[in-house]
Amino acid sequence: MDVFHVTDQQGHKITDNKTIDYIEKALGPNGHTKKNGVKTWPGKIVGVHSIGDHTTIELIGRDRPGLLSEISAVLANLHFNVVAAEVWTHNRRIACVAYINDNTTNRAVDDPNRLSVMEEQLKNILCVCEDDKEVGCTSFSMGFTHIDRRLHQMFFADRDYEGGGVITEVDYPPSFKPKITVERCEEKGYSVISVRCKDRAKLMFDIVCTLTDMQYVVFHATVSSDAPYASQEYYIRHADGCTLNTEAEEDRVIKCLEAAIERRVSEGLSLELCAKDRVGLLSEVTRILRENGLSVIRAGVTTVGEQAVNVFYVRDASGKPVDMKTIEVLRKEIGHRIKLNVKKVPVSAKATEAKTSFFFGNLLERFFLA
Repeated sequence: MDVFHVTDQQGHKITDNKTIDYIEKALGPNGHTKKNGVKTWPGKIVGVHSIGDHTTIELIGRDRPGLLSEISAVLANLHFNVVAAEVWTHNRRIACVAYINDNTTNRAVDDPNRLSVMEEQLKNILCVCEDDKEVGCTSFSMGFTHIDRRLHQMFFADRDYEGGGVITEVDYPPSFKPKITVERCEEKGYSVISVRCKDRAKLMFDIVCTLTDMQYVVFHATVSSDAPYASQEYYIRHADGCTLNTEAEEDRVIKCLEAAIERRVSEGLSLELCAKDRVGLLSEVTRILRENGLSVIRAGVTTVGEQAVNVFYVRDASGKPVDMKTIEVLRKEIGHRIKLNVKKVPVSAKATEAKTSFFFGNLLERFFLA
């Protein structure tokens, strides 16, 4: 039996019943979508299905400047409101999961004609590059899943880990680049995955999700943090009981874990924009970012009551850090209608926390592959 003592990101005890219920559902025996029990659409770059009062759309394709702005404009023109969304980019690919509803009824969209028009227009945007032979290939689940987990699954199916790597020193200075090794523990019959990289929130989540999606079972794990570094060790076997037997298989695991760690990179400039929610708000904000030469490398959109909160991690179109003069122009253009909070995400972090370590036995066999 595994016992976890958890807190929120501020270190406080979790008392909210909704949060506790969500954790129980996520970790329980039905808290994941099994591969053999879901409906999928192989080979599609746009997936659509409805959950409660929202319709979920999933997009994947080649990233380019202004793409998020174009996607947002399509949804606004078709009178869809974006309630929540998460956007990641990696190796010149973009993946997005968005929850939308009808701007008049605030209900899920069930008109097949409207959905068909939306799907066709979004596909046209994603396939705009005539020489793009890999516009995207993934499958979309009809079941509800953790949004970050879904983005990992979409990128993994898209094989973004084969993209050759375009992470720059802006993202990861040499000292912070992930160092991943694979060793064989012959006497115990395990493969041992060792990871050392910059510590951050959800690092363990990203690694374990990827190993699980690759059909590996984590039997034991050791996790330690000595800020600003994290060291993690996983004792794994394939779901069929085999270890990593070939050099090619070991190399694939290393590439996939590197990609999983890099997808959530958010170094540089963070823009948090708050305003009263309305149809077309996301389209307006992303248009302003595009017109000022800013590229979005990661984004999160949430709605709380009547308030919309959009967080964008940006850099200029050439991939370099943003000039603060551009931010001042941005402030003037946005005006007082939207509250803008600018944060500089540090490349390095000072060791403000004591070294901590944990050992987990038989960690995820029950939760992910039971």
